[in-house]
Amino acid sequence: MNTAFGTYLLLGFEHISDLEGYDHILFIVALCAVYRLSEWRRVAILATAFTIGHSITLALAALDIISFPTKWIEFFIPITIILTALYNVFFTGTKVSDQGAFTDRNVNLNYLFTIVFGLIHGMGFSNFFRASMFPGEENLLVQQLLAFNIGVELGQLMIIAFVLLLSYVVIDLLKAKQREWNLFISGAAAGVSLIMALERIPF
Repeated sequence: MNTAFGTYLLLGFEHISDLEGYDHILFIVALCAVYRLSEWRRVAILATAFTIGHSITLALAALDIISFPTKWIEFFIPITIILTALYNVFFTGTKVSDQGAFTDRNVNLNYLFTIVFGLIHGMGFSNFFRASMFPGEENLLVQQLLAFNIGVELGQLMIIAFVLLLSYVVIDLLKAKQREWNLFISGAAAGVSLIMALERIPF
């Protein structure tokens, strides 16, 4: 692995896992709220859908093809978390099995939402990415974008693994109902994000 690739891979990983920039972490946590450890493959696909979305806008922004005011992007990021939390609570289904798992999720719609929200988060990533670019290395942009996105994906998978393991402890070992876990996680994510959105109102 060359130095530039490794540097941007680490930058992507650190950016998504940075506790000071917890809005992206909060989105991943909310995304996991309705899933159990046994459904890790489905969640991993969701993470990839999110990566596809943010990769598109990150690349377009880095190439100066598109540009949006930072204050609006910073406002819309917590809005995506609130919408994800509301979707978890009201639209993932109310039929519950004996084990507490939802049985009628609209998975394809969930993937679509995740890609769209990834587009918004990608604009948020773009400011950090641009600031991290080394002068005179514009010819390495594709490599840098690839490494950064792989780093973000690895960071997302780490967060997902933590949340799903925690859900296993709560649901499978402590025998809490999955809907109660979903309401707790989604409610907490929505509450924090609402405060964040109010602090970032751009007008």
